[in-house]
Amino acid sequence: MEPTIKFIGKIHSPLKSLDDCPRQEDENAPGASIEIFPEYSEGIQNISSGTDILLFTWLDKADRTVLKLRPRNDPNAALTGVFSTRSPDRPNPIGIHAVKVVSVATDGRIEISGIEVLDRTPVIDIKHIWKYKD
Repeated sequence: MEPTIKFIGKIHSPLKSLDDCPRQEDENAPGASIEIFPEYSEGIQNISSGTDILLFTWLDKADRTVLKLRPRNDPNAALTGVFSTRSPDRPNPIGIHAVKVVSVATDGRIEISGIEVLDRTPVIDIKHIWKYKD
């Protein structure tokens, strides 16, 4: 059987074009919301305001043929293998984003802190970031 990825939701963001997107979430990326599809809504039961999560997205506008690039689109940078960069252009364009949950609405929409992805970007998964204390 061929592996498949199921999209569990999508991002709603003010970022409408690649030119609008900051390079990283800590470079003034705007807040956004995650629409969880109804069939996956039970999965967010214990996510609440203040929770730190890892959000996995499918960067569907990425160039999946890229294996080397100039980091941050800097023409003076040396060509670098894509797997040692955070470029969205890669064979499997999976985005990983550490974000904070701002709020969770009764309809399952999750408001999150700054994220550097386009509006309508598919969501693959959400994982809680556990903080262990000694």
